[in-house]
Amino acid sequence: MAHMSQLSYGEIMEAPLRDLSEPLIDHEEGQLFLNEAFNIIVEEVLCKGTDVKHKVCEWKEPDELALLLDLELREAGEPQDRLLHRVRDVAKYSIKTSHPRFFNQQFAGVDYHSLAGRFLTEALNTNLFTYEVAPVFVLMEGEVLRALRQLVGWTEGDGIFCPGGSTSNMYAMNLARYRLFPQIKSQGLWSLPRLAIFTSPESHYSVKKGAAFLGVGTDNVILVKVDNGGRMIPEDLDEKIELSKSQGAVPFLVSCTSGTTVQGAFDPLDRIADVCDKHKLWMHVDAAWGGSVLFSKTHKHLMKGVERANSVAWNPHKMLVAGLQCSALLLKDTTNLLKQCHSTNASYLFQQDKFYDVNLDIGDKSVQCSRKVDCLKLWLMWKAVGSTGLEQRVDKAFLHVRYLVEQMKKRPGFQLLSMPEFVNVCFWFIPPCLRGKEGNADYQNRLAKVAPIIKERMMKQGTMMVGYQPLGNKVNFFRVTVFSPLVSQKDMDFFLDEIERLGNDL
Repeated sequence: MAHMSQLSYGEIMEAPLRDLSEPLIDHEEGQLFLNEAFNIIVEEVLCKGTDVKHKVCEWKEPDELALLLDLELREAGEPQDRLLHRVRDVAKYSIKTSHPRFFNQQFAGVDYHSLAGRFLTEALNTNLFTYEVAPVFVLMEGEVLRALRQLVGWTEGDGIFCPGGSTSNMYAMNLARYRLFPQIKSQGLWSLPRLAIFTSPESHYSVKKGAAFLGVGTDNVILVKVDNGGRMIPEDLDEKIELSKSQGAVPFLVSCTSGTTVQGAFDPLDRIADVCDKHKLWMHVDAAWGGSVLFSKTHKHLMKGVERANSVAWNPHKMLVAGLQCSALLLKDTTNLLKQCHSTNASYLFQQDKFYDVNLDIGDKSVQCSRKVDCLKLWLMWKAVGSTGLEQRVDKAFLHVRYLVEQMKKRPGFQLLSMPEFVNVCFWFIPPCLRGKEGNADYQNRLAKVAPIIKERMMKQGTMMVGYQPLGNKVNFFRVTVFSPLVSQKDMDFFLDEIERLGNDL
């Protein structure tokens, strides 16, 4: 018989049907595999991966790792025992981001209620666009967004969960532009004047990416001066807006930051709101990192004035440990701007003669069609510990930072960039060979090499992970972010001891 690819369509349709009495997937075999794979995940990721007696990572060079994982995909499938070995290898050689000594990024630790929500989300495998396929989650997302908006200070509004804070920031830009120039949706960029966005040099890089993606252009992202702590200076913002107008541009958005990525700085929102009101500009607050301070009665003052913003981006997968990804865009708008800006009224999804309230079909608010359920993990965690429990997590993170800074001041070689405003601690480690030599011509060049070497050593030994970077004219320094609910004082002490152990012989 000729190969199927050589047959005509008619011949294929006339060919004998294969046996259709049984499904292709054996449920009993599949569920057995799932149970055994789940046990491996619990053992390797949730037991060993959170135990300080085990490593944060098993470092391998790329060629060796590719060989160990046997990444090639083949024609024939593999037996179950080999697949379970694959599952264990993936877990073994992945970075243990839930480990108490993973300080590398603004996601760390694990919340088990949230994790249960993530497992349930994956098992249900639905798309959050219509009430008919996601009735539970349409209602749940609406309630979670309402509760988050209430913390911002809004009794009404709108919002949506986005695939990351970068996307939330881009949504805000698109909405701000559409509000000012609604013809952009149908007529495109040719119908617009030259636009301008204002942000600080310490804002997230997604502001520039968004400007490029939306056709505003990175040259039209105007950087506003910051003070020594990395906070936007409102007076310079006002001057730059006036200058931009005099040069023929049309300012349309100011993107503030609550919790900058490196220093953890909070822009002065109230004073920036005054400038935005004066010039009638959309005020967006990128609170992806710092938004969770709104749970804390002690620390929410850092975002004083946030209720005056038009939009807020907030990532509960960061400080609240809701798990990747969990990113909300919150809007003060009550005119359905989100839907007006993005809807295309696809009739095969959003029929207007459905038997239920079609306003529950929220998919046309999104630029996506397929959209994961990201609200369940946060909802289940919030239900479990309450607002009080989340407040305690925020407050505990600040206490850990205070302890860490106090201990740094007692040890030679640790030099802070500045006193932290948030839970980012930025510092240089000065090895003994460089102490007292700050005046030497090669001091900065030599200091710049310290953090990369220590980072390489800790990664290859697998003891912990912490990030480093330069900033402006400041050479490489470490940035440790402390917020995981699994972290204890012992981990803070270990962190300092390990930096010294890895760097004292340089």
